[in-house]
Amino acid sequence: MAINDNVLIKIRERKDSLTPVERLVAEYILANKEEIPHLSIKSLAQASKTSDASVLRFCKTMGYNGYRSFIVSISASLGSMDEESTDQYTDIQPGDELTTIISNIGRNNMRSIEDTLSVLDRSAVERAVHALRTSNRIMFFGIGASGLVAQDAEQKFTRINKMCHAFIDGHSQLTAATLLTKGDVAIFISNSGDTIEILDALDIAKKNGAHVIAITKYSKSELSERADTLLSISTPEISIRSGAMGSRIAMLTIIDMLFAGVASADYQQVKKYLSKSRSIIANKRRR
Repeated sequence: MAINDNVLIKIRERKDSLTPVERLVAEYILANKEEIPHLSIKSLAQASKTSDASVLRFCKTMGYNGYRSFIVSISASLGSMDEESTDQYTDIQPGDELTTIISNIGRNNMRSIEDTLSVLDRSAVERAVHALRTSNRIMFFGIGASGLVAQDAEQKFTRINKMCHAFIDGHSQLTAATLLTKGDVAIFISNSGDTIEILDALDIAKKNGAHVIAITKYSKSELSERADTLLSISTPEISIRSGAMGSRIAMLTIIDMLFAGVASADYQQVKKYLSKSRSIIANKRRR
């Protein structure tokens, strides 16, 4: 179950991975949001040039048992989006004033986090925290901007005495995955979920019995399908990715959740590690 369920965001994120017929339903809903709560299943089928069965199948793909519960969720999502209508994602424009850029980037980052909360499965976060707490070792895998997120995760979990390491190039990832065993956790970070180097290492990690956690966009992908625990993010639909800013912020937020979850559950033990590392760093600053 998502923390703040918003089916319109889910449809937007999953649209490209749907079947052609389901995509027709999705595109019509996204283009005509306001009228959807007033349509019967037959009316929506006719409007989207599909069939009653196709609409029902689409509802089930989106995680609903029937059309009625789907429509109720659409209505709730519309109410939520009305409150946020002024906070739409904004792409980089040539010649923007710096004040405009500051405002737009701040708003985009906040929306990335808010939208991620709409698709993130709370029970999956709980499973991931449990796996991390009971793990022998933790290995983080990411390429490019996702590699920076992996390095941030390594820095955080090292501070609480977790045996962990981040691997950010294809060759080292294959080597690391080969050394994984049962009791280890491998966290694969990829916005697309289709990065070849990540998938190659994933294959090896699964064969070796490691628990695989995926942090990737809310859509059907090789990574999302093959992970033991899936943590989904939502990112802006804009043409210029600018170093994957939106996805990076969303992924860093997931890492923070996992770190805080582990640290809170094992607080008495973790507290002494954090105190030790803080005092060491403080002593260095005084020199």
